[in-house]
Amino acid sequence: MSKKVAIITGASSGIGQATALELSKQGFRVMLAARREDRLKQLQSEVIRHGGEASYQVTDVTSFAEVEALAKATIEQFGQIDILVNNAGIMPLSFISSRKVDEWDRMVNVNIKGVLYGIGAVLPYMEEQKSGHIINISSVAGHKVMPTSSVYSGTKFAVRAITEGLRQEMKSGQNIRTTIICPGAVATELTHTISDENIIRNLQENYSDVQTLTGEDIAKAIAYAVSQPDHVDVSEIIIRPTEQAL
Repeated sequence: MSKKVAIITGASSGIGQATALELSKQGFRVMLAARREDRLKQLQSEVIRHGGEASYQVTDVTSFAEVEALAKATIEQFGQIDILVNNAGIMPLSFISSRKVDEWDRMVNVNIKGVLYGIGAVLPYMEEQKSGHIINISSVAGHKVMPTSSVYSGTKFAVRAITEGLRQEMKSGQNIRTTIICPGAVATELTHTISDENIIRNLQENYSDVQTLTGEDIAKAIAYAVSQPDHVDVSEIIIRPTEQAL
């Protein structure tokens, strides 16, 4: 495991940041990707301070050119790509009748196209080395639709469909695995993308008595999936707070 390399998108906070720290503790070399360079620099320093090895690349996952550049930079820096954690995502919940078209477009671009671009960028390298593991972050909203989650759920259902389709397309001997991670309520910056104050208040009220998950909880699930032997494919993990009903 000490020689494996993991790319993590959305690494500047939340699940991505926690995953970078968790995997680096386990000996993975990590390539950190996000748009906020100051956060990436801080995280890189933290990984190195704890004895890990990290590099970073400022990346907008809605640009295929930038994601391809991320994969190329990882190969140049570390010589291989063993893990991709497609974590970057946004969740601007809203009622469809509100017609927040800009938010719909952003969700499709980040949550769906960003995942596809990540897969498309790393897959040639994984196919060449005949090994790899692609982790795509979906959500419990990718299993169940609720009012205001219609578009967000649509993007997360798509992540599950894309990941399962990729799993089935992988040929025998390629040794490329896929895992879908479906978190429930996690204390991250994800809710910061919601622009409707009423929805924010409702979420706060609905989860006021729930001990939400942390980024570290999800990072441990990711670490479990990637630590399995080559013949074991952990296809999907749903992880939610014990007190979360849906």
